[in-house]
Amino acid sequence: MTLLLALILLPLAGALALTALRGNDKLATLVALGVSVAELLLIVPLWLSYDPGGERIQQASSMDWIPAFGIHISFGMDGIALVMIAVIALLVPIVIGALGSTDKLPAGRSAGGYLSLILVQEALTIGVFAATDVFLFYVLFEIMLIPMYFLIGGYGGPNRQYAAVKFFLYSFLGGLIMLASAIGAYSLASDELGQGTFDWATLVAVVSEAPLSTQIWLFLGFFLAFAIKAPLVPLHTWLPDAAGQAPIGVAVLLVGVLDKVGTFGFLRYLLPMFPAASVELAPLVLVLAVAGVIYGSILAAGQQDLKRFIAYVSIAHFGFIALGIFAFNTQAMVGSVSYMLNHSLATGMLILVIGMVIARGGSTRISDYGGMSKVTPLLGGMLLIAGLSTLSLPGTNSFISEFLVLLGAFETRPVFAIIATVGMVLAAVYVLWLYQRIMTGPVRGDAMIGAGGGPGTTMAPEAGAKKAMKDLSAREIALLAPMVVLIIGLGFYPKPVLDTVTPSVEATMDSVSVQEGN
Repeated sequence: MTLLLALILLPLAGALALTALRGNDKLATLVALGVSVAELLLIVPLWLSYDPGGERIQQASSMDWIPAFGIHISFGMDGIALVMIAVIALLVPIVIGALGSTDKLPAGRSAGGYLSLILVQEALTIGVFAATDVFLFYVLFEIMLIPMYFLIGGYGGPNRQYAAVKFFLYSFLGGLIMLASAIGAYSLASDELGQGTFDWATLVAVVSEAPLSTQIWLFLGFFLAFAIKAPLVPLHTWLPDAAGQAPIGVAVLLVGVLDKVGTFGFLRYLLPMFPAASVELAPLVLVLAVAGVIYGSILAAGQQDLKRFIAYVSIAHFGFIALGIFAFNTQAMVGSVSYMLNHSLATGMLILVIGMVIARGGSTRISDYGGMSKVTPLLGGMLLIAGLSTLSLPGTNSFISEFLVLLGAFETRPVFAIIATVGMVLAAVYVLWLYQRIMTGPVRGDAMIGAGGGPGTTMAPEAGAKKAMKDLSAREIALLAPMVVLIIGLGFYPKPVLDTVTPSVEATMDSVSVQEGN
């Protein structure tokens, strides 16, 4: 058994064990945390065993599934998949450890049921990133919607059912259209080889030689599914609802990892399988990308709801990622891949810190807060760090990613790069304005009312506010500390990530047959 396969099976085994612990929330939490930490520890030998200069797909394993149709259960990883697998392995134990600090389970709901869904989600998402059979990828792409549907619909906010159904239908219908294109690719392989196959490498070799018109039709089926998942404007409308209603821990996985399946699909499937169509339709994708940057930034600046704020920030960031991918420049594409990782870290931390704010204040409305840094200075500091990473301040992890995207895109797509640069200015506006409204000014809000006062009362900390709201606990600091270390560490030394992903990016560029700078 490969390490990669173990990473998929271990959370599933943990989820199965949790089904017997539904009556013991404390033990269920410890078991889930232990499984997730073991999963994270497995990432160390997996990363160390990866050879950036070796074969493109490593840790490969395969077994027959439906031989009559050339379908296999095949897994493997390149540098891009490795980075995304590593980040989900990091986020899951943090999400589990934060249960209680950011989310309270609804009455009658057990921690065992919630955490088993989290572990199943982890296993399926890793499987999606690792699948090297296109049909297997499609199956996992659809199945991974199920635990997320129940996590949002069963444990979310007041409008959770609407948000869960909308999330599911958007992604599920996009997946069905992708299946139609996958079947079309299978038919092409059958005509060329005399036998159909869903093997990724074989389909890349066959479909990439198809006529442009054929590639365009097949490209559109895959693109729609990935653009919904990414999400690109105007296919983004499910995300504000889903992120706004999801529990904080679930929102971390949804925005931090699950959405990256879309941009990962651009890199793994669209560009290598449909190179001519990718080049032909790149201007359309770039228009959607920069529209998302501007649109997401403007709406984020005007948001009054903390959780929906995060959703629109992510829409803007995904625009940057798509810009780097379809600029067809190695620097820009490397920037996009590293942005996928760094967005997960920055936004994941931002969601957790905002969740801690909401847990203390009992409200998602920004206007219900003010002056919190006077009462909770450590929480204020953590929000500032997450915010600075989100706006890509030099010295934080996101800066090098955004810089590489814009630098590379300017060489090949200068107009789009210039428009996207406006998003950097808007990011400073919406992040700093959010911090100002929550953390500075007079202390006010229900959450900070101590002795005396009523809802909305403005009061000084000495009037009792310090007794009403607690700063970060040692456990909460321990949960956020690894993300702070990575945000600052990768800000000053991004080389390990860049060295890991660059060979895979170069292989993708070679498959598209587009020379850098052209």
